[in-house]
Amino acid sequence: MSDPQTDVPSAPLFGSRSIAEVMTSSAAALGVPGFDNRLGLLPTQRVCVVLADGLGRNLLKQKASHTPFLRSVAAAGQGNIPVWIDSAFPSTTAASLASLGTGLPAGQHGMVGYDVLDPAQDKVVNLLGNWDAGVDPQQWQPCPTVFERVAAELDVITVSLPQFGNSPMTQAALRGSRFAGGTTLHARTAAAAEAMSGSQRSLMYFYVNELDKAGHRYGSQSERWEHQLEELDFTIKRLAATLPAGTTIVVTGDHGMLDVPESQRIDYSADASLVSGVRHTAGEPRMVHLYLEPDTNETHREALIAAWRQRFGERIWAFTREQAVNAGLFGAVRPEVASRIGDVMIAARDTLALYDTRRVRPASLEVVGQHGSLTKAEREIPLLCFTATGKRG
Repeated sequence: MSDPQTDVPSAPLFGSRSIAEVMTSSAAALGVPGFDNRLGLLPTQRVCVVLADGLGRNLLKQKASHTPFLRSVAAAGQGNIPVWIDSAFPSTTAASLASLGTGLPAGQHGMVGYDVLDPAQDKVVNLLGNWDAGVDPQQWQPCPTVFERVAAELDVITVSLPQFGNSPMTQAALRGSRFAGGTTLHARTAAAAEAMSGSQRSLMYFYVNELDKAGHRYGSQSERWEHQLEELDFTIKRLAATLPAGTTIVVTGDHGMLDVPESQRIDYSADASLVSGVRHTAGEPRMVHLYLEPDTNETHREALIAAWRQRFGERIWAFTREQAVNAGLFGAVRPEVASRIGDVMIAARDTLALYDTRRVRPASLEVVGQHGSLTKAEREIPLLCFTATGKRG
């Protein structure tokens, strides 16, 4: 999982089997020129990509008794199409959805964490639900999306919650499609069937967030999470029955999840040695970005990493921005993106969550299900591919 010489986890499989290949492979399967079908999807006229937020491969296997429909899909097989892929790095929604939407790693699209440093403002900005007013989504993420690239060739549709129709996150990572909203899963499946029924050739993105919400609040081992997994299974079964016959349905997640006990949600800012010379902290509780004061030298940076390793030992990976970039964790990195990445990065290796309580709300420490790092539970996401049977009766 990591290089013992540099203590850096192995990079996501960008370019072959990562979330960045899902939409691009779908476009290629639809016959749009300029896209590589790295996942080996079969030629088709319609594709519906279902993104279940928080659906990790390990959890789906562990909870298979709650997903009879998806279990039957997996049992039927899918030829040479891989059954799992890697999330983006960090394994968090902002990074992974942007990789899905653009077909690029985070080093290109620039969504390098849940919240990160905006060097232009010298402040930490959120890239998901609390977008900073001083950040233009389309300047922060200027790369064209897959939706924008294929819109002239076919119908492009997003089905999601109404509040995400024109959100800054959508503008940055998923712009270029027509939008159909629904507050409930039932409403979204109905909207999807209606939206796709009028198109001879279409690419649809169908977003489900309920599983992730239940995981954060109650944990992925809770009955609430299992209930939402059952709801997801029924939703996908309904899509298969109501989308036009022959539609390719691709089911994946944006990251996995693991539960962190309350005793292991630690305030690292209480230890002065772990924040010495640190100007800003950002990222996820399981993938921390530390931005150092401008006059900090290499000796101080090495001492900071040593302090983290002394405190947490093999419970963390601790590495520099340069090591992360050289290891390919963010893929190829644009110059404008490099300064958004922490000078030092701390990634959790076991059930550990790290907080700077000077900066985050107390409610953040109540989160049970967590993600962001590069453990197998967080980085590996399922890839299920099958064909819709079409409307019944």
